[in-house]
Amino acid sequence: MQVVVLGAGIIGTSTAWHLLERGHDVTLVDRQPDAALETSFANAAQISVSYCEPWANREAPWKALKWMFDREAPLLFRPQADWVQWRWGLQFLAQCHDAAFERNVAQLVALGAYSHETLKAMVAQTGIEYQRSQRGIAHYYTDAASFDGAAAAAELMRRHGVRRRVVDRAELLRIEPALAPFADRLVGGTYTETDEHGDARVFTQRLAALCGQRGARLLFGHHIERLEVDGGALRRVQLRDAATGLPRTLEADAFVVACGSYTAPLLRTVGVRVPIYPGKGYSATLRLLRPDAAPQVSMIDDGRKIAISRLGDRLRVAGTIELGGFDLRLDTPVARARCEMLVRRIEQVFPGVADTRLPADGGDPQFWCGLRPATPTNIPLIGRTPIERLWINAGHGTLGWTHGAGSGRALAELIGGERPALAMRFAGEPADVLRQPPGSRRPHAPSHA
Repeated sequence: MQVVVLGAGIIGTSTAWHLLERGHDVTLVDRQPDAALETSFANAAQISVSYCEPWANREAPWKALKWMFDREAPLLFRPQADWVQWRWGLQFLAQCHDAAFERNVAQLVALGAYSHETLKAMVAQTGIEYQRSQRGIAHYYTDAASFDGAAAAAELMRRHGVRRRVVDRAELLRIEPALAPFADRLVGGTYTETDEHGDARVFTQRLAALCGQRGARLLFGHHIERLEVDGGALRRVQLRDAATGLPRTLEADAFVVACGSYTAPLLRTVGVRVPIYPGKGYSATLRLLRPDAAPQVSMIDDGRKIAISRLGDRLRVAGTIELGGFDLRLDTPVARARCEMLVRRIEQVFPGVADTRLPADGGDPQFWCGLRPATPTNIPLIGRTPIERLWINAGHGTLGWTHGAGSGRALAELIGGERPALAMRFAGEPADVLRQPPGSRRPHAPSHA
């Protein structure tokens, strides 16, 4: 089959790779001059199967209300005059109960485990180097009340086959000695040794290059102008070369939309509505001043809900979700406050280890923000749309790097007529699909995405 993949982040590039693996003719399209230059560019770097949890839970609505006027809040809802935002918000609220949480977490962990095994196989096959570290992920707590809930969270993951265990302060310091200057603030933590981290941008760009070497057409620097539907099927995509302004038409047997947060507005142009809304996240990448004292284990700071990962001679700190539309500015008061919070926290936890000076003081932190494409359940949409030949692979929220390899493989399998061997409902499948054994085959009649 001839397949066009629209979007070259970790999701789209992984999809292209797995389609090539199955013998398809692939064209990979992105508006940027290279792969992974948007949401996959500077994320938290964690492959965190042990944290495949939905945002929606029974406490989420009250926390969101409490945090609405806190510029540094982990989750910041910024109301807009936008019916799409409000509709998404109502759908999110409908997921904020225990039954939905249990149902959603089961599918997220299943996809996470499937994706992690897929990533390991891809790395073994390709030899891609991307500052990978397999030292696990530690989650540290500074509040006793929050730590009291760590056992329940760990037990939840264990029920789904993930070995996340509770550790006391002494063991936490043995796992990551770099936390010693912050030891008096620690009350304990959890640790998952099977998790890992690495640079998603580097991996994605090198995988895209390998796709090109295997015969994929890489159309970078091309904007999507229009999807053309005729007779209930997508027939062609109209592009425009960003450098020359010249138009280009692509025809294919199948088209995959993997455009992150921009998937929803693109699909609306052909009458397909999907519940994906952008969650703006921030990161800072800091130069190490004392590499010998820097952490080696990737971590989650429970107090600030941020992730910390070492990438060679740099330290990446990332986090926060801001629901306020397609705003990518870094120069607003809210954006500056959130960026400054990230570097301030690094200086508190690892004093003197990284260059945390702000630009005004002579420092050079590399601040970044990206739009995480979130569904109300946090379960991505992978599969068919109501339009023939049109497929979707989007809505991964904060778990794009964790779920990327497996999402690409799963969609390639679906396009080839197979059902991936994991207990997850794919787009276009009926609601009873999860009652079937993983790996069973069933017809894929078009339905709503």
